[in-house]
Amino acid sequence: MALKIKELTYTSTEAYSSADFRHGPLALVQPGFPVIGIAATGPLLPDMRALLEDLGERQADFIWITDDLQPASVHGRALVVPRHVPEWLSPIPLIVPGQLLALHLALSRGHDVDAPRAITKITKTYWSGL
Repeated sequence: MALKIKELTYTSTEAYSSADFRHGPLALVQPGFPVIGIAATGPLLPDMRALLEDLGERQADFIWITDDLQPASVHGRALVVPRHVPEWLSPIPLIVPGQLLALHLALSRGHDVDAPRAITKITKTYWSGL
């Protein structure tokens, strides 16, 4: 999602796991600092909840994309998706709101989402017919 926001809106964004966010990026957080997080139900959810608490204490301005109501209700704003898929598939419905957020951020800034500047396809796709 960070890459999509970067390439469509020309905004400097970085993606971190909840653990990595605590080793440096957390030091940047001050009141109003923007954070977009993905909190999926599963083994990493307790750490995401703890990070959510830390961000709330620092008064970050954040949005959580989640399939769990508890982290969504603590602080910030939440985009809650239904929990209708197995855990191993949960990234798919959770990333769709992030992609739409990137799209609408770009459109609100007047950017052409079908032809972002400096983006070219650098890989070739070969179809083997299998």
